[in-house]
Amino acid sequence: MPVRKILPFLLLAAAPLPVFAQENAPDPVALVDAEYDRTARVARQIWDWAELGYLEDRSSGLVKAELAKEGFAITSGVAEIPTAFVAEWGKGGPVIAILAEYDALPGLSQSDAPVRETDGKGAAHGCGHNLFAAGSLTAAIAVKRWLEATGTPGRVRLYGAPAEEGGSGKVYLVRAGLFDDVDFSIHWHADDENSAAARTSLANRSAKFRFKGVSAHAAGAPERGRSALDGVEAMNMMANMMHEHMPQDARMHYVITEGGSAPNVVPDSAESFYYVRHPDTKGVEDIWARLENAARGAALGTGTTVEWEVIHGNNPLLVNEALARMMDAKLRQVGGVIYDEREAAFARELSKSFGDSAKPLEPAAAIKPYDKTLGYGSTDVGDVSWATPTVGVRTATWVPGTSAHSWQSAAASGTTIGFKGAQVAAKAMALAAVELYTNADLRKAARAEFDASRGPDYQYRSLLGDRDPPLDYRK
Repeated sequence: MPVRKILPFLLLAAAPLPVFAQENAPDPVALVDAEYDRTARVARQIWDWAELGYLEDRSSGLVKAELAKEGFAITSGVAEIPTAFVAEWGKGGPVIAILAEYDALPGLSQSDAPVRETDGKGAAHGCGHNLFAAGSLTAAIAVKRWLEATGTPGRVRLYGAPAEEGGSGKVYLVRAGLFDDVDFSIHWHADDENSAAARTSLANRSAKFRFKGVSAHAAGAPERGRSALDGVEAMNMMANMMHEHMPQDARMHYVITEGGSAPNVVPDSAESFYYVRHPDTKGVEDIWARLENAARGAALGTGTTVEWEVIHGNNPLLVNEALARMMDAKLRQVGGVIYDEREAAFARELSKSFGDSAKPLEPAAAIKPYDKTLGYGSTDVGDVSWATPTVGVRTATWVPGTSAHSWQSAAASGTTIGFKGAQVAAKAMALAAVELYTNADLRKAARAEFDASRGPDYQYRSLLGDRDPPLDYRK
């Protein structure tokens, strides 16, 4: 980007908070600090429940109950999703959305110990969404109290967004028009570092490919059988060959979710679950067309039939550097996560599990330099970012060196290390919201960048098509 375009953003981000009309305006950071006990309690409770996507009845209910105590008006079951909701407080504008997630991951076990243990649940908060929910809740309450104390016109909304992990909950909220009147959206995520970098994401789509064949005795009458598992394996072989001929930044991965029950029974049903990712939507669609052809070819070659159900799909994050540089300044104002002696001992013990890839603990307290990068994950926040100018922040809720979707991330997400990281995020988000309510120049610059990035002929298109929310995809 030319220097002449970057400079105004730098000046906006570096500018001090405007002088409020009210002399005794509360400090948003202090408002968040006062809510630490609530942050920790909510985060830990949702961690204990570890509810999967679209099944987060208790988790979403807890967040709604806390917001109701604070006078938020709550609309439940939005976009035909029982665990989705919108909670609002305030009058007039601007309207600022704060996003919250609360779904856990399947296939993980969790404990809050620094060594690997199992708990028998088969689900865990390995992506820290328990912290996401609690930190966003605290930020929304702090912003509400600031608006109330200062009399500033504006509305703060917390969007309870279920099933981020492979369910694209926010896509259905966007598709239902629930962000049409939102001026700006703020989100955050758990991580092993603190950063407000303008990091985009990969667009992605997933589907379950279901093959049907003919059962038979695998030894007594093999000629009568047509193995659905053969169909799955043939498709997987062709898909793996595709990797050599895909763009470097693309990703494709799968699991076999059903393959039969006994080796001597030719399976008449088998299923694989595929993800395809690419930096832009068209790239996903191009690779997807090839994957569908691989499924058709596999069925033809094995004498089986195949059909598939698209489960989720996300557009890439549309970064807004005017907002990202402002958020970077707020994060630096807050600072990183400071361990006490007990937390440092926990972190050192957990770091042993990383072996030679262990990192020092100091980065948890530091803020990474600002930059603009491509992230290789995917998120349904991407669709929100095409509906309204959106900004995010990541904080060190996990021990440095921790990967998401691991037992180590699940462990830290249930401890005070995670709770402190959620507080850092809540402070940065609250400060960012206050800046947006009070800085008209920033609002104008961010909106102008957003409009230019989307282009004059932009029309929203979901990678999900018109399918209904897959409320049973984790059952």
